[in-house]
Amino acid sequence: MHRRARSEEAKLQRAEDLLAAARRLAVELGGVRHVTLAAVTEAAGLHASAVRRYFASREELFLELAERGWEEWRDVLTARLAGARGLPPGELAEALSATIVTLPLFCDLLTHVSLSLEGDVSVERARQYKTRSFKAYDVIVETLVNAGTLTAQQVHDVIAALLGTTSYFWQLSHPTATLAELYRQEPRWSHTALDFEPRLTRLLKATAEGLAER
Repeated sequence: MHRRARSEEAKLQRAEDLLAAARRLAVELGGVRHVTLAAVTEAAGLHASAVRRYFASREELFLELAERGWEEWRDVLTARLAGARGLPPGELAEALSATIVTLPLFCDLLTHVSLSLEGDVSVERARQYKTRSFKAYDVIVETLVNAGTLTAQQVHDVIAALLGTTSYFWQLSHPTATLAELYRQEPRWSHTALDFEPRLTRLLKATAEGLAER
């Protein structure tokens, strides 16, 4: 029994090592799209064939990080709005924007979750992701409703706008080497790529305030 417990503990630690390596490589290489499973296993100090003991695929590994991203965002946002009441829509929008940008990997993963990650794993793994992410999402909605003057439906709409805008503008603001060189040559095109947080905040405030006026 004791030996089995140690074995399970070691397995969990190796899984955490793989997740940590994936996080680190995503930062170092400029985004999730550049990270291969082989690079993750090498960075974690494991043999390439060993990764299947912990994650069935690259998609499953990054989906785990996306799940944790939802929980991290929930915690950051609820801490920021703790005790707040009656905040106007613009301030709620600022809180959403300011907290999500503190989680760059999560911002990046939002694009990949909808494109491939949750659709390229098993049904049970996709179910786990939906269960955990919606649990965090429900707390985020409740926190915003309690802290501000928006209705629950308005909060749902603001979050939907935030997620869509974030997943698009995050990718624009982190261009590939080819696009970075193009922007250097043609500065007039680069403005769309270089103001991620200010633009996100402006658009989200306009959305929240517009919904409140309807």
